Amino acid sequence: MSIPFKVVIPARYASTRLPGKPLLPIAGKPMIAHVCDRANEANAQQIIVATDDERILKTIEALGIEGILTSQHHESGTERIAEVAEKLGWEDGTIIVNLQGDEPLLPAHYINQVAQALASQTQAGIATLAAKIGDSHEIFNPNAVKVVLDKQGYALYFSRAPIAWNRATFATTQEVPSDFLYWRHIGLYAYTVGFLKKYCAWSPSPLESIEALEQLRILWHGEKILVQTVEVAPIAGVDTIDDLQRVETIMKKQTM
Repeated sequence: MSIPFKVVIPARYASTRLPGKPLLPIAGKPMIAHVCDRANEANAQQIIVATDDERILKTIEALGIEGILTSQHHESGTERIAEVAEKLGWEDGTIIVNLQGDEPLLPAHYINQVAQALASQTQAGIATLAAKIGDSHEIFNPNAVKVVLDKQGYALYFSRAPIAWNRATFATTQEVPSDFLYWRHIGLYAYTVGFLKKYCAWSPSPLESIEALEQLRILWHGEKILVQTVEVAPIAGVDTIDDLQRVETIMKKQTM
């Protein structure tokens, strides 16, 4: 039996690299509409777009999608989602999946999986995903966030660096060792409203500032993060105009 959950999609207009990103067209409709399609394909009770801009709000409402106008002063999508939960009076035990507004190709079953993973245990108030890394370029790429896990599947640390550092192998080569699994973090989160309240009350940590990784605030404050592993990482989201064109090409092929 599946556990009920909600999906909130933070969608900010003022992207540095790609302004107005949620409204840019892909295969005939705005990117944010494709993201909502992925949420609709999952088993969410409710789907809400949380935005800071009237243009995005009007666009999604015209498409029959529920939206909430939030503050323009949030530092992260997590804070934007916390505002939604507070405005709607959601109870502390409510599970929310944070689906990024620039992930139009994220598989719907991953949304279900991260929500059900969180509901399956009681040690962590937040869950996320990771996929196996199979090549050295990805291990050493600082844009690919790595995570190491404990034996129960909870995160020990996230880093842009190649962790765990294989002392014997990496001293002379960047080949992937066959005796250790490397995991790439997938930026899809599920959390309870109660956890979200705690998170937003914490100040940023030195670790997250150095690595530019928001999730390190959680480990810094001694909380657990459950990491559910999947076989394949989703196709990367949209950050640049090249990404937009790549995603459109993929979507057109899928409909042929």
